Amino acid sequence: MRLAAYCAGPAWKGLVLFALLALVGCDQSPQAHRFEGPIFGTGYHVTVYGDFSDKQLASLEDGIKESLDEVDHLMSTYKPDSELSRFNAAPVDEPFELSSPTASVIEEAIDIGDLSNGAFDVTIGSAVNLWGFGPEMRPDEVPSDDEIAQALDKVGYQALKLNGNRLTKTKPVYVDLSGIAKGFGVDQVAARLDALGVTSYLVEVGGEIRTRGEKPNGQPWRIAVEKPVSRERSVQRVLELEDVAVATSGDYRNYYEEDGQRFSHTIDPRTGRPITHHLASVTVVSERSATADGLATALEVLGPEKGMALANREDIAAYFIVKTNEGFKTELSESFHTYLADESSEGEKQ
Repeated sequence: MRLAAYCAGPAWKGLVLFALLALVGCDQSPQAHRFEGPIFGTGYHVTVYGDFSDKQLASLEDGIKESLDEVDHLMSTYKPDSELSRFNAAPVDEPFELSSPTASVIEEAIDIGDLSNGAFDVTIGSAVNLWGFGPEMRPDEVPSDDEIAQALDKVGYQALKLNGNRLTKTKPVYVDLSGIAKGFGVDQVAARLDALGVTSYLVEVGGEIRTRGEKPNGQPWRIAVEKPVSRERSVQRVLELEDVAVATSGDYRNYYEEDGQRFSHTIDPRTGRPITHHLASVTVVSERSATADGLATALEVLGPEKGMALANREDIAAYFIVKTNEGFKTELSESFHTYLADESSEGEKQ
């Protein structure tokens, strides 16, 4: 079976190819300063409010770039000399000394893997590559059962043993941090802005967002969750956020298709295959962007029933958009309601 590709292009992973969240009602205040540029195969957009000198603005811009470049240099699977690529190439059973940032991301990834019973697994890289959503070439045909089984032999985050900053693998796993590292990059930028004394900002990298404070008019940041359709840009729901992070995972902008069958970029680590359920997208609000990023991926893999059960059990603020024969329906976890703007925001156009 030959495959047709959609949204192909260079990126850490299919996840970073689409921005599911967009700013709504951007303030044109002269106190707003905006910085943007390419990173991780996508782009970053940072808005800060405040009275800054030219020297301070230059320092902000440099700090933002340095924070993101450091994460890219450490955790990209597309850079052969990155720390993560060097770990992936290292021998089995040999401790590898990580930087503190990479070790902290690995630690949180293991925690989310445990929380989700393996629905989130950063050793999924061999299966991601097999289906053509990693740095390797896209396949011409759907992988065979034998190929999938061979890839799954190299999957299992339990093979990662973290002792301080020393990481050891007990089998030849391939670690892919793209389901969490982009969010970590947002957190790093936020930490840099906090250190520089910025009290009102929004950081967005490829759709993952973190906010601080309010806008000068006293209003919270308003963020739009995009309707999960691939041929238009429209708003499904508007959120009001302050001092939190938000991330979305979905399957509608990066996939394969053949004979009407869609192969999502989201791979289930337990099967080695693209997810097939009807959960179109998951939006998670949390204190940290890395946490929101990883949890959104885990819930997307779990699907609408098991994902919502986990969200309610663990008090995760999650917003599900589910495909039905009649269109889309939305489902909210119990702790998500506090972030909703006016109910009339449902279905707004951008």
